[in-house]
Amino acid sequence: MKHAQPTSSSVRPSACPGLLRIVPAKDGGICRIKLPCGRLTSGQARAVAAAASEHAGGVIEATNRSNLQIRGVKAGTEQSLIDALLAAGLGAGSPGADDVRNLMVSPLAGLDPRAAVDVSPLADQILALLQGKPHFHALSPKFALLLDGGESMAMLDHPHDIWLAAMGRGEDALFAFGLAGCPPQSADDVPALAAVPRTQVPALVEALLDLFLDLATPEQTRMRHVLEHRPSGDLLLRLQQRLDRPLLPAGDWHRPAPQPFAHLGIRYSQHVGGAPVLGRLDPTQLHALADLADAQGDGSLRLTPWQSVLLPNARGPEAVLYEMRQMGLVTDAREPLARLIACTGSAGCAKGLADTKADGLALAPLLPPGAHVHLSGCPRSCAAAHVAPFTLLATGPGRYDLYQRGGTGFGQQLAREISIQEAGERLAASPDTWSSTP
Repeated sequence: MKHAQPTSSSVRPSACPGLLRIVPAKDGGICRIKLPCGRLTSGQARAVAAAASEHAGGVIEATNRSNLQIRGVKAGTEQSLIDALLAAGLGAGSPGADDVRNLMVSPLAGLDPRAAVDVSPLADQILALLQGKPHFHALSPKFALLLDGGESMAMLDHPHDIWLAAMGRGEDALFAFGLAGCPPQSADDVPALAAVPRTQVPALVEALLDLFLDLATPEQTRMRHVLEHRPSGDLLLRLQQRLDRPLLPAGDWHRPAPQPFAHLGIRYSQHVGGAPVLGRLDPTQLHALADLADAQGDGSLRLTPWQSVLLPNARGPEAVLYEMRQMGLVTDAREPLARLIACTGSAGCAKGLADTKADGLALAPLLPPGAHVHLSGCPRSCAAAHVAPFTLLATGPGRYDLYQRGGTGFGQQLAREISIQEAGERLAASPDTWSSTP
């Protein structure tokens, strides 16, 4: 992977959907729209809703990387859909740049008064770097970065190829960083590799990406693949040689825990969050959210890594919350559907062994308070980048193996080949194993 790059007029082959690369699935094509830091204007939201209605089956999914994707794109309409989305300003500056806009920040970045740092300016610099340096377009569409400002609403359980997190406050803050993992939250977590001053973050990211591209073979598409063959200490030494300033020790720094389920309801009296049921929006809902953002907010929406939507700067937060509920969005963590994740399942995916969306709806009324469950149609776990407290792994139509988080993989197997009814009964009978962790 020696800085190979696509031409400016081509889109490289990949199994991952993109805005310019519509990938076939059982229910039609999938078009994934990568949103810079999860942000969407009301006009862009209406364009997505219109495109999903006109050129697809009307299914819009919020993803666990704060993006949107349109499912069921009709054969022969692909270019018309792409043109409509590009006209709305949803594309990158060049075809090659569309794949690499994989930078996750908190949905409250720049809005959280308790955050250590407003990372929005740094995020803009990193996105410009990823999109503006053509050799970075050789990165895998899955290669991902996390920039954490210490916000109360933060997804810290998704492993990232590169993560950076504020250790202090304000202009003089240091940023800890690590590779192929997550910011440490406890003494048992892998510690940060080192730290840099805030002003050096863009240079650090550029050096890390260059180092990865220089070291990785074509088969090593993720940072974890390189670390399987090279110790992190070796990468750190090579990294230091590319930087003008010395790396600083991160010590035993641990990231304070974010607030669970902060993406739902009203936050700081003006930011309102709601989750579409099992991550799916229809065009009517998305259009209504756009109208609500114009009428009650600042004309923008923010997608979250919990497959939900945040309406920032609401002038009437209670009214916004009411309207979200009227649309069918989940706004309270106590609702069973707030604690359920389900992939597309067999209704839309050839690899799915069960209709996880329908089974999730059937499971919801059976769940005891506090149980958080992920239904996965196959072992790929597309809907959740982290291991949920409980996982139902499909083995066939309506049948699942039940796992509890802990150890490797999905965790400890609690039951085999059970029905949704049996899963609900099993979870209800085990209150000592419930978890409120999102």
